[in-house]
Amino acid sequence: MGLELYLDLLSQPCRSIYIFARSNNIPFEFKHVELMKGERATMSLRESGFRVQKHLLSLTSFLEVIAILLYLARKFETPDHWYPSDLQKRARVDEYLSWQHVNIRGKGSKLFLTKVLLPLLTGQPLPPEKLESVTEELNIVLNQFEEKFLQDKPFIAGSEVSLADLVALVELMQPVGAGYDLFEERPKLAEWRRQVEEAVGKQLFQEAHEGILNAKNLTADKIAPELLEHFKHQLLKQAS
Repeated sequence: MGLELYLDLLSQPCRSIYIFARSNNIPFEFKHVELMKGERATMSLRESGFRVQKHLLSLTSFLEVIAILLYLARKFETPDHWYPSDLQKRARVDEYLSWQHVNIRGKGSKLFLTKVLLPLLTGQPLPPEKLESVTEELNIVLNQFEEKFLQDKPFIAGSEVSLADLVALVELMQPVGAGYDLFEERPKLAEWRRQVEEAVGKQLFQEAHEGILNAKNLTADKIAPELLEHFKHQLLKQAS
């Protein structure tokens, strides 16, 4: 059995894996999972009886995604810059991946859930003060990202793209999909985005993000009832 990847491209981690595999010419069979319709709620890598999986609905299973990315990098001997053998560069990649889960991922996902899904759940327009609050939370971590990780470098680990850049940019496209252009007034971030897209292939990047960039047009009838309940629980948890 060849490599099978079960992915929903509305999910940030799924997009990271999809783009990484495609940009490195890794042969795989793409198994499309439509999470919003209530289809199987796991994403997995399966190959010759070996399986790594994560629950797509969970925000705490990011390590499984990194495990899949590293497995693909090692198994298919992708170029060294993705996960550098140089220990200092690798430390920068690891540092970002450790930091980003509750920062870029956490705040970006919160804005997406609040801006896109909260109005669907309540049937009411989003209160401006609520949007302002989650936007400010995201902007705080964006400042930290620029100052701590990008600094004056083209990429997080230096002069070449790495897994850290791919994971970071894919996460940042989630609030963009909600209609918040966080790159508009951040020239350093916008230039970094351009370089990451060029490194992985602009057409591939756009293809992978076609669905999420239309997410702001999502309607409640397109979401399975059990998922609406899940998202409601997530938003209530974040508000507590």
